[in-house]
Amino acid sequence: MRRIVLAAVLGGLAVFVWSFLSHMVLPLGEAGVRGLPPDSGVLEAFRNGLPEPGLYLFPGEPGEDSPEAMAAWEQQYRTGPTGLLAYRPVGGEFSFPRHLSLELLTNILAAFLAALVLARISGTYLSRALLVAGLGIFAWLSVSVSYWIWYGFPSAFILGEGLDQLLGWLVAGLVIAKVVPGTRSA
Repeated sequence: MRRIVLAAVLGGLAVFVWSFLSHMVLPLGEAGVRGLPPDSGVLEAFRNGLPEPGLYLFPGEPGEDSPEAMAAWEQQYRTGPTGLLAYRPVGGEFSFPRHLSLELLTNILAAFLAALVLARISGTYLSRALLVAGLGIFAWLSVSVSYWIWYGFPSAFILGEGLDQLLGWLVAGLVIAKVVPGTRSA
C-alpha cells in the first residue's frame, strides 16, 4: 500500500506539473477560451438580469412539452446566441494557493485510482503507462467531449483538453508504472 500511496503522490505531482506547463507555457490551457470585454455592457446586463448564482443554459428549456414550444426553442437555438454560463453575481475571493492546493489534491486522488488499477494488472512498463494515459482519454471522452456535443464548447478547447489529458496522464502513467509493480503473470 505504501508504494501505491507513493505512486499516487508522485503521479499526482507529475500531472500537476504537466498541467502547469500546458496552461502557463504551452497554449493548451487557453485554447478556445476568450474573456468578455469588460466595457461591453454584458457584465452589467448580467448584474441586472441574473440575481441568482447558477449554471445558466441559453436558450433555456422550452418550458412546456408542446410541439409549438419545442419548435420555438429550436428556432431560438438555430438563430442564437447559445451558450452555458457558470455565474456568481457577487463574485468572491480568489485564492491562487487554495485553487492550486485543491487541484493538486484532485490530481493525487485520481493518480491513486490509477495506481490501484496498475497494482492489479500485469504487463510491460510501457503498456501499463499507456493504460493510465488511456484513463485520461476515458475521462476526456466521458466529460469534455459531452460538453462539446451538448453545450457547444469550442472545438479548439475540447481538442486542447484532450491533448492535455492524454499527455498529462501519460507522464503520470510513466511515473506510476515505475513505482507500482504489476501482478506477475501465471
